[in-house]
Amino acid sequence: MDIAKLLTEKKLKITTAESCTGGLIAKLLTDISGASNFFDIGFVTYSNDAKIKMLGVKPKTLESFGAVSAETAREMCEGALKKSDADIAVSVTGIAGPTGGSGQKPVGLVYIGICGSRGTAAEKFLFKGARDEIRNAAARKALQTAYDYIVQSDD
Repeated sequence: MDIAKLLTEKKLKITTAESCTGGLIAKLLTDISGASNFFDIGFVTYSNDAKIKMLGVKPKTLESFGAVSAETAREMCEGALKKSDADIAVSVTGIAGPTGGSGQKPVGLVYIGICGSRGTAAEKFLFKGARDEIRNAAARKALQTAYDYIVQSDD
């Protein structure tokens, strides 16, 4: 998967909306020389207030479903897309641990949102490992999700 090459070839820009990954997706993208050709802006919205203020996540969504939910991932993604000049957005919200998990929402639970011209989707994942391993796995899966979304747009 070469997301940078794909974005550049398609003349697309991406934006990120991150919570549990804390900017790691944006870092992975901007580690690549020439990132300004395909990366627009990254939002790190760790708190619920930041999700509301920066991305327009509805307070009702957070109350009803929680910050770690498909609904929140979708709204984060759509908000990032609206507040950027990007063509595609990817969002991540989850519980990286080692604390914060519960029976219903265990450590490692992550929702990845994706949106662009083909609409919005969110998918649930359960990653295993320590905090850094979960964050790295989530960031890499988010980039793979964005790659797949773009490739499927060609079908």
